[in-house]
Amino acid sequence: MIYKVKLKNADDTVLLDDHVYEWLTADPYLSKVDLIHNLRKHSSGCAVFQKNWKKANGTYKTETIYLHKLIAEKFLSEQKSGGNQLVSARNNDKLDCRLENLYFRSRSVASRLRKTSNKTGYTGVYQESNRYRAVISINGKAVHLGMFDTREEAALAYNRASKEIYRDDAKVNKIK
Repeated sequence: MIYKVKLKNADDTVLLDDHVYEWLTADPYLSKVDLIHNLRKHSSGCAVFQKNWKKANGTYKTETIYLHKLIAEKFLSEQKSGGNQLVSARNNDKLDCRLENLYFRSRSVASRLRKTSNKTGYTGVYQESNRYRAVISINGKAVHLGMFDTREEAALAYNRASKEIYRDDAKVNKIK
């Protein structure tokens, strides 16, 4: 069974596996702070719990719990390895916190998979005069893949190289 939990500050919902939901509502600390009913949508798009605690000296401490990270640390910690420290969503939906959707990945993979802000609309594609250059980064070095008549052809060349080099962690342009 899948639980849908409504966020406090958005019309969105978080998806949770039933045993994860049961743990979140049964854990003494998480139930004390009512985490499940105080989840908000963070500016990054993920679900987060935040609470300010007044300290004895009059200052405040902010506690922040990222739901996807909390769940992965509890249920998927055996998948965590040296370089794979960041929690990501396989389907890119940061509110889908089902275990089958969460996994650990490295910073370099996270960087490679983030959305492009390139003017051509494609990662690894740059316009030069009236042609398009395809470039991919390998071990921090730019590798020229060729010059093409259209940005779509250059994007396809980038996609082929990315799949060959990075396999399951490849970033692939969606051709428009």
